[in-house]
Amino acid sequence: MPDRRSAAAWVLGCAVLAGCGWQLRGATELPFSRIALEGFAPRSPLADELKRALAQSAEVVPSAAQAQVVLHALNDKRERSVVASTAFGQVRELTLRVRLEFRLATPGGRELIPATELLLSRDMSYSETLALAKEYEEAQLLRAMQSDIVAQLMRRLARVKNVAS
Repeated sequence: MPDRRSAAAWVLGCAVLAGCGWQLRGATELPFSRIALEGFAPRSPLADELKRALAQSAEVVPSAAQAQVVLHALNDKRERSVVASTAFGQVRELTLRVRLEFRLATPGGRELIPATELLLSRDMSYSETLALAKEYEEAQLLRAMQSDIVAQLMRRLARVKNVAS
């Protein structure tokens, strides 16, 4: 009897999701086909992930002369600051931040998105006895924040109007 109830609940859940129009997000449709990236550090992990995300909908070209739009990175930083420490100076809590300030323009200089800042921060506890595990946790948090910033940026790029004019 419990198996039938589980199966019925599963089928009902699928029917509800199908009926409401829910679907997985696919590739973001962009209103341009060629984009150039400028201002990123040569080995920026954020720029690398952004290029991979853009490649699904547009061609990333090396120069602004070949592009329909140019994404200018004004500030691309990862920050780490100590929030709490013990009386003996041992770190107990950190704040991690991923910051991207950007603007989007045509190669001719017409601004499509003015200077905008995307900032994510996460708090993280820290312990010297678990330093290796905490280093791994920090890297995972930074990667997740970077992916979130790329997703936010892709949604903003998808809403750009009047690229051709």
